[in-house]
Amino acid sequence: MSTQEPKDDYWRVWPLVAIVVALTLGALLFAPTGPAPEAPEEISYTRFKDYLREGAVERITIRGEEIEGRLGIVIPGEERAAEVGFRTYLPEFGDADLLPKIEEHGVELEVVPRPDAGMVTLIAALLPWVIIIGVWIYIMRRMAGGRPGGFGGAGDIRDYLSGSAKSEVKEGRRVTFADVAGQDSAKREVAELVEFLRNPDKYRKLGAEAPHGVLLMGPPGTGKTLLAKALAGEAEVPYFHISASEFIEVFVGVGASRVRHMFAEAKKRAPCIIFIDELDSVGRVRGTGLGGGNDEREQTLNQILAEMDGFTEREAVIVLAATNRPDVLDPALLRPGRFDRHVTLELPDFEARIRILKVHTRKVPLAADVDLKKVAAGTPGFSGADLKNLVNEAAMAAAREGRRKVTAHHFDEMRDRILMGTVRTMAIRNEERHRLAVHEAGHTAAAFYLPNADRPYKVSIIPRGRALGVTQQLPEEERHTLTEDYLSDRLAVILAGRAAEKVFLGGISSGADDDIKTATQIARAMVGRWGMAEEVGPVDVRESDEHPFLGREIAQPRKVSEATAQAVDAAVRRLLGEAERRAEEVIAAHQSEIEHLVERLERDETLDRATIDACLGQEEEIKNLAPQNAAAAR
Repeated sequence: MSTQEPKDDYWRVWPLVAIVVALTLGALLFAPTGPAPEAPEEISYTRFKDYLREGAVERITIRGEEIEGRLGIVIPGEERAAEVGFRTYLPEFGDADLLPKIEEHGVELEVVPRPDAGMVTLIAALLPWVIIIGVWIYIMRRMAGGRPGGFGGAGDIRDYLSGSAKSEVKEGRRVTFADVAGQDSAKREVAELVEFLRNPDKYRKLGAEAPHGVLLMGPPGTGKTLLAKALAGEAEVPYFHISASEFIEVFVGVGASRVRHMFAEAKKRAPCIIFIDELDSVGRVRGTGLGGGNDEREQTLNQILAEMDGFTEREAVIVLAATNRPDVLDPALLRPGRFDRHVTLELPDFEARIRILKVHTRKVPLAADVDLKKVAAGTPGFSGADLKNLVNEAAMAAAREGRRKVTAHHFDEMRDRILMGTVRTMAIRNEERHRLAVHEAGHTAAAFYLPNADRPYKVSIIPRGRALGVTQQLPEEERHTLTEDYLSDRLAVILAGRAAEKVFLGGISSGADDDIKTATQIARAMVGRWGMAEEVGPVDVRESDEHPFLGREIAQPRKVSEATAQAVDAAVRRLLGEAERRAEEVIAAHQSEIEHLVERLERDETLDRATIDACLGQEEEIKNLAPQNAAAAR
C-alpha cells in the first residue's frame, strides 16, 4: 500500500487552525518588548494629594479614573529612592481642585485616552468561542464515526483500504484460495474474476465486461469475507473492506457522501475490489423506512445503485457484497448491472469439513490419536467458523492441562461443550436422577430401534447448559432433503423421553418441555410447509416467513382462515399423537434392554456409541457398517 496519500483529509479544520495561529502571532507581535516595568505602588488618594502639596510628585499620567505618577525627590522622614512610581484613582464625584494644584506645583501632566481591549483582550474574548467551536467539531466527528475527514470525507474511506496484496506477499499474510477450504463451487464462481483483474484488456478486446457486482450469500460463518479477501489476494490488487452499517450516521446524507468518496477512491486505484459486508443493513427494500424517501438508509442505497451504474468499461472495479438475508434486499440491487452474479456458500459436507480442519490445524501440534475424519464425522452442521472455533477450543484445553499436543479427547470434549453447553455442577436427588436416566434412555432406545432415525452417538445425564441430560445423534450420511418417514421417526425419538417416563414410572414430568416445543415446530413444518398432511394438502399455510438459511421465523405472522387454522392444528395434533404412540410401542417392546441402559447410565453418567450398542443388544451391528459410517460411529 502506498504511503503517499492525499492531504485533503483535514481541510475542514484549517480555517480554525489559521485563526488560532493568526491571533497568537498578533499577540506576540503587538506585545511590548523589553524588560517589564516595575509595578507601581498602590496609594490612597489622600496620600497622593499630600505628596502633591509637598512637591514630591514629578510627573503624572491620567487614564480615565486611574492616576499614575513618579516621585522625583526623597520624601522627608522616609527612605525612598528617586523615580518611585505610584498609582491611585480619582473619586467617583471627581476633584475640581486637582488640576489647579498640578499647575501650581509645575508637575508634568499627561492625559491619555481610556485604554481599549487590545490584542490580549481580543484573544481573551475569542478564546471561549474557539473552545466552543473546537468542542462542536469534536462532537460532530464523533457522531460521524470519529475518523479523520468528518462527515464522510475521503480520509475515513482510506481507513478501510486493506492494502495491496503485492505488499502482503512479502509479509507472509496474503490470503489466497488455498485458505478457503470446503467451498469449491463458490471458488469456481469467483476464480474467473482473478484473470479479469490481472489482465482486463484481454476481455475488453472481445467486448466482454466483468460482473459489476458479486453477491455472496450463505449462513453465518461459511467464509464469505474470507472468500473476498482470497479473491483480492489471488489477483494481487488493492481492496476495500467496509461494513454497510458504517455508512449510516445520525445525519441524512452522511452515508451517501461516504459511498461517493469510497467509489471515487476505488476508481483511482483500479483495478481493485470493494467488499461491503452485511449488505442487508442498507440494502433492504425501499419504502419501508420510517423516514420515507428521506431515510438515511435509503439515500445511502440510492447512492450505491447510482455508483454501480456509473462504472465505465475502463474501470476495473469489482464490488463484492455479503449477506445472509438475500430475501430482504431491494430488487434494484439484484438486477443485471448491479449485483448480477449470485454465489451461494453452503455449510460444508463431510469431505469439506476434513479440508477445513486441515487448514485450521496446520499450526496445531496434534497427537497420534487425532483422526480428522472422525472429528469431521462428529461435527455435521458445523460451519467453517465453527470448526475453527472447535480447533481453538481444543488447543486451549490442551494448554490448560499443560499438554504439548492436542489429543482426540480434547476435540471430543470441546465438541460436546459447543453442542451441548458447559458442564454444570448441580445437586440432584436420586429420584430425579433416576427419572432423568429413564428419560434419556427413552430417546436413545427410540433412536436405536427406529429404522429411519439417526443413530445415537452419546447419551449423558450430566447437566450441560440449560439441559439436565442430553442424547446426541449423528446422521449416517449427509441429508439434503427430509423424507416423511425420517421426520415421523424424528418426532417419535423426540417424544420417546416422555413415553419412557409413562411406561417405566407411570407418569410424566416437566422434563419434556423442550421436547414438546421442538416436536410441535417440526410437525407444523410438515403440515404447513411440506404438505405432509392429507387434511390440509400441498398448501403453504406456514404461520410466518422463515430465514432463508437458518430456518427460523423472521417475519410477522401470516393471516389464515379460521377453518384452515383448525385443520392445521388437527393435523399437527394427529402427527404428534401418532409419534408418541410409536415411541411407547418401541419402549414397551424393549423394556429389558432399556432397563439395562438406565442402570449403566445411572452408574457411568455418560455412555458412548459402543456402550449403547452393547446395552441394547446389538453389539455386532456396528461391525457391519461401511468404513465411513464406522468412523462416525466410533
